[in-house]
Amino acid sequence: MLSLRKISLTHFKNYDLSSFDFTSNVVGICGLNGKGKTNLLDAIYYCCFTKSYFTATELLNIGFDKEGFRLEGRFEKGGDPQKVICIHRGTGKKEISLNDSGYDKVSKHIGLLPSVMIAPDDIEIIVGGSEGRRKYIDTILCQLDTDYLQQLMTYNKVLQQRNSLLKRFAEQGKTDEALLDILNLQLSAPGKYVFEKRRSFTEELKPVVQQLYHRLASNAETVSVDYDSRLLTETFEEIFLRNRDKDRVLQRTNGGIHKDDLRFELNGQPFKSIASQGQRKSLLFALKLAEFQLIKKYKGFSPILLLDDVFEKLDAARMQQLLHWVCVENQGQVFITDTHRQRLEVALKEIEVGFQIIELV
Repeated sequence: MLSLRKISLTHFKNYDLSSFDFTSNVVGICGLNGKGKTNLLDAIYYCCFTKSYFTATELLNIGFDKEGFRLEGRFEKGGDPQKVICIHRGTGKKEISLNDSGYDKVSKHIGLLPSVMIAPDDIEIIVGGSEGRRKYIDTILCQLDTDYLQQLMTYNKVLQQRNSLLKRFAEQGKTDEALLDILNLQLSAPGKYVFEKRRSFTEELKPVVQQLYHRLASNAETVSVDYDSRLLTETFEEIFLRNRDKDRVLQRTNGGIHKDDLRFELNGQPFKSIASQGQRKSLLFALKLAEFQLIKKYKGFSPILLLDDVFEKLDAARMQQLLHWVCVENQGQVFITDTHRQRLEVALKEIEVGFQIIELV
């Protein structure tokens, strides 16, 4: 089992110097808006992923008028203590250590302490652009497969190089076909790996999402999840050839796994076009709980689940379904934020689990 027993925050977002002990596997975090409930969840997420869930800009994680931040998480994994320290000094590289041993590559930490976050803005996975859906599936696979993470990082690095080269061609008014061919080959190898992993994983994801959607929505609607990629019908070589002129005009790479998507359907129709607000919420939670379930399957233990402001998104019946599934059936550690302490306590008492309430004032 994986659990977090203590976290200390120094100059992280709105926390100056704070420490929290967690004595239960079900932790409620209460307080008015602006008191730091979401920031506390994000600090936990940071210890697991070495980055914020909510911002890609590291400087936004540093407290106002401070020069850096420090997080220390005390986890237990299979009965063994795991001490994670994350330091960002405002300039230069961040420093991550596990049990007082630093990493030569921060990416090696990903997947050791898996977690799943569910936050209000995650509805963009359903209604937003394809980037959020790619991030969703990449976040799962990076925790399950270290090779996948490395291949994805390699692809993104070469993609940047290829885009920079296309811009240089436009500025210089001439094209080096040989150099472009080399980058095409360097992009194809990791791209094919990522494509195959995403495609096969989506097939595994589909029935789990369908099952969880039925449970949350309590109806017999058919929901499907499919991987949408030009690589299903074309090779990388064919894609590069077909987009050759377009790439030069737009000065960027217009075909590849960075354009792929997940396609959701409801009863055979595009989900985003016909789904109600309730159906969208049910699908979002089905996707996130499928992430939780598949990580548990491959890791052999439940990831830490972080639920931010979910009471505002689900009715009482769906909330009971969710809490029972997480807290009782899967025996994982869960952190839940809510502005109303009484509402949270009532919900947890109804599923008859032990819990801890932390109130931020």
